[in-house]
Amino acid sequence: MKIKKGFVLRKMCGENIITAEGMENINFNKLISLNSTAAFLWEQLEGKEFDPETMAEMLVREYGIDGSRARTDAENLCAAWINAGIAE
Repeated sequence: MKIKKGFVLRKMCGENIITAEGMENINFNKLISLNSTAAFLWEQLEGKEFDPETMAEMLVREYGIDGSRARTDAENLCAAWINAGIAE
């Protein structure tokens, strides 16, 4: 999967917010806030192909969490990004 073109992570009032830019995203009217862990993954993955396993490996490396928990969290985040329309 990949983060869709035209979505940008911005820091606004201390929050990590995804904003849409460009004509292809003109109908995107959602406000998406990411916690610091999701923002870390977004920054690492922007412009790259990835899958939940890649994300899980990053979580284990960065935060030292259990691999099983990391995979579950990564799968849930991937599903949330797809459902929000910011990744495909």
